[in-house]
Amino acid sequence: MATAVTPWVLGVDSGGSGLRVALADVSDAGLGGGAGRTESAASREPVRTGPAGIDAAHLLEQLLPMARALLDRAAQRDGGAPAPVTIGAAAIGAAGMATLGDDLRARLPGALASALGVRRLALAADGVTAYAGALGPRPGAVVAAGTGMIALGTDLTHWRRADGWGHLLGDCGGGAWIGRAGLEAAMRAHDGRPGGSPALLARAQAVFGPAPELPGMLYPRPDRPAVLASFAPEVAACATSGDADPVAAGILREAAGHIADAAAAVCPAAGECEVALTGGLFKMGDPLLVPLRAALARRLPHARGVPAAGDPLAGAVRVAASLVTNGRRLPADGHLLHVLTEQGS
Repeated sequence: MATAVTPWVLGVDSGGSGLRVALADVSDAGLGGGAGRTESAASREPVRTGPAGIDAAHLLEQLLPMARALLDRAAQRDGGAPAPVTIGAAAIGAAGMATLGDDLRARLPGALASALGVRRLALAADGVTAYAGALGPRPGAVVAAGTGMIALGTDLTHWRRADGWGHLLGDCGGGAWIGRAGLEAAMRAHDGRPGGSPALLARAQAVFGPAPELPGMLYPRPDRPAVLASFAPEVAACATSGDADPVAAGILREAAGHIADAAAAVCPAAGECEVALTGGLFKMGDPLLVPLRAALARRLPHARGVPAAGDPLAGAVRVAASLVTNGRRLPADGHLLHVLTEQGS
């Protein structure tokens, strides 16, 4: 008698702080429920971006060993003879996929089919996988904020997007934006210009060293957005310390306003709008969430805030699971959510 093949799906979350991978039983739906048959791995090395956009070779260099290790762990986890494990579908959510994903769309389908036998594949902007994790296939709006910041909304027919344009052109209110604003205030204090913050200058020098050396240390870094974002918690700490720094508090209020503006831009026009927040930035807690709740109430009085059901990695697994189960799906889009089924067959 042939041994039954275990149905598994692969989810990938690639962002400014690294790469996370999960292999889940399709019955888990990517949200940690069901039997809890999920294996995961992570790398703290962000996928590089080059002249062709997001570097597919660098992503595969990290992803394939992790995926193979997860397959081995899934096969062995119950003990005894290994059960055959195959990947029924995969979904990759990547920061910058919509505008910098040409290399991924060109190379990943063939590479994943050849290396892992993947025949059903979704390539998504990280905002889409954040949406899928937070709300699933329901209309509404999701703000995903970590190193960057993007807002996506859908009525399940079309997507609306706001920001997510990267740390040079946007991502306003995200971790890199907050960190950069905090470091600018530190440099203003160093120079004696208005708008400076001695408290932020002290924290910047404690973290990075002498202020005059900061440009030389920061500008050549390929992971510059992540380095900027690493200073965001210092801004929050200065805003809430015993001698609360007004400049730091003002940066967080401005960040909250940018995030609320993005959410308002993407909420479906008709019907009640559910709004969910997801991403590591919101772990900052009250220093950001208190002004953000106030800004959302002003900008979206008709919206209803709901907790995110899962994170972007759970969303990637959920999108992959929908390709296997033919469940309700979010709307496909040439750049935001590109779906290939039964490729190579």
